[in-house]
This record gives sequence, structure tokens and C-alpha cells, in this order.
Amino acid sequence: MTVSFKELEEGLTRLESIDAARIVHQGDRITEVHVIAAAEKPAKQVVRDVQSLAMARFGVNIDHRVISVVQISPHDLVLATAPRAALTRISETPNGTRTTIEVTLRHEDEEHVGLATGPAVSSARLRLVGEATIDAVERTFSTMPPIALDAITATTVGTRSVVVAILVNAGSHGGEDLNVGSAMSNGNNDDAAVKAVLNALNRRISNLTE
Repeated sequence: MTVSFKELEEGLTRLESIDAARIVHQGDRITEVHVIAAAEKPAKQVVRDVQSLAMARFGVNIDHRVISVVQISPHDLVLATAPRAALTRISETPNGTRTTIEVTLRHEDEEHVGLATGPAVSSARLRLVGEATIDAVERTFSTMPPIALDAITATTVGTRSVVVAILVNAGSHGGEDLNVGSAMSNGNNDDAAVKAVLNALNRRISNLTE
């Protein structure tokens, strides 16, 4: 039976414990499954839920080792009470084979510009926008701990276009802390990339907005 991986992704997002899912495959073989899930259920149970749904509804046996689960706890979200930083504009300055992306954030009537320079190719654009956003946030909030862009991608969840960003910073005990953010694209991946990064950072900083 030919499997529709889009239908499988959509089916996974209908599980109560899963907010978003992305399947990577080579032909008919699933090589990676990435899911964003709430923290109420243990990650191992989320993995089993993914396997059970895939087998019961689609007859697909997914190896648990290819399933990656990122969990987000609602307790990590902080309600904003301070004036918020918001996206003002995104601009670009081409220079031959390189380009510089500028992301401007406004906070308390001041604008802060973040920059990122890289190759002028479409495959690098979202990463440049994400890195420029992080630079703008660091310029806006001087006490911001060092944060790096681990990954950013535009994908489809169900029938919706979404940009997902994963940020990483050093944990308090020598490990890594990951934060995941997402934003609907609505045809503008640049804006969605900024909002996805801010959404991820909003889990650590209470005065960011998307």
C-alpha cells in the first residue's frame, strides 16, 4: 500500500499529545519523524502513540529510534507584563554573491537592528532571517544569554504552511536547552521566520511579541 506521508503527518497532529509533526522519508522508507508535543505525557509514551497510530491507520511500522520528540511545557510560558518588542521591518542589502539581512525590532519606542550576512541563495535565506532576529533580540535585551539558531525550516502541517525554529543555549548543568517556536506563514516566510524565533524566545523572555 502506498502511504501518503502528508496524511500521516496530519493524522499525527490530531493526537491530543502532539501539536506538530514532520516526516522525512526516502522513497517509501521513513528516515526521521519529528514531533512537537505537550509535556503532560512522557516522551516514550508519545513515541508509542506515533507508532500505534501509524500502524493502526496506515499499516506503517515506524522504528522508535527515528522518532524525535520535543516537548513544551505550558509552565515555561510567562505572561507578558512589560512593553513588548515587535517586528518593524525586514530589509536586505545584496553585495555580489553575498547578502545582508536586517531585522528591526521596536521596544519602548526604540528600534534595534539585527544583522546576518551569508550567501545570496534561497536555501540560506530563512537561516539568515533567523540569525538576524536573534542578533536584534540580543541588541534589544543586553542581559540575553547567548543563543544560537539550531535549525529553521518552512514546512506544511496538515494543510497549513508553517515555519518552525529551534534555538539552543547552554544549560545550567553543562547540557543544552532547546526552545521551539513556530508561526503560520500565510505566504510570507520571512515574517514567519522572525515570528517563529520570537515565539521560541518568548518561552524564556516575557516581553517579546510575534
